[in-house]
Amino acid sequence: MAVDPAADDLARVLDEVPEGPFVMLNLLRFTPDGRSSYEEYSRRARPLLQRYGGEVIYVGDGTTPLVAEEGQDWDAVLLVRYPDREAFSRMVADPEYQEITGLRARGLAEAVLQPTLPWGSRRDS
Repeated sequence: MAVDPAADDLARVLDEVPEGPFVMLNLLRFTPDGRSSYEEYSRRARPLLQRYGGEVIYVGDGTTPLVAEEGQDWDAVLLVRYPDREAFSRMVADPEYQEITGLRARGLAEAVLQPTLPWGSRRDS
C-alpha cells in the first residue's frame, strides 16, 4: 500500500483544492513497530508545520469501528489545518521536511491523505 503521494497525485490534488484554508484528513495504519517512528516524524515535523502556518487540530487513536467493512479500521486519525495549498506545497518541498519523510514511510503500513473543505466552499457547489 502507498503511504506517500506521487508527484502527479500531489499536483492534481493541489490544483483541485480552492484557494484558502483546508484541513487534511490523515488515516493512519502503523507497521507492527511503526508507531515510534511515526511519533518521531511528528515531533520533527511540528516546527516545519508551524513555519508554514499549519496546525494540528486533532490527533487520536482509533478504536473499534462502529460502521466499517473489515479492514477499514485505523490506528490513528490526524487532522491538520493548512492556511492554503501554497503553504502545504512549500512545506512538503522543504529540504528539512524531505529529510524526515523516511520516518513517516517506515512507520506506516497504509495511509489515506484527503484534503477536506468546509461545506459550501467547493468550486462545483
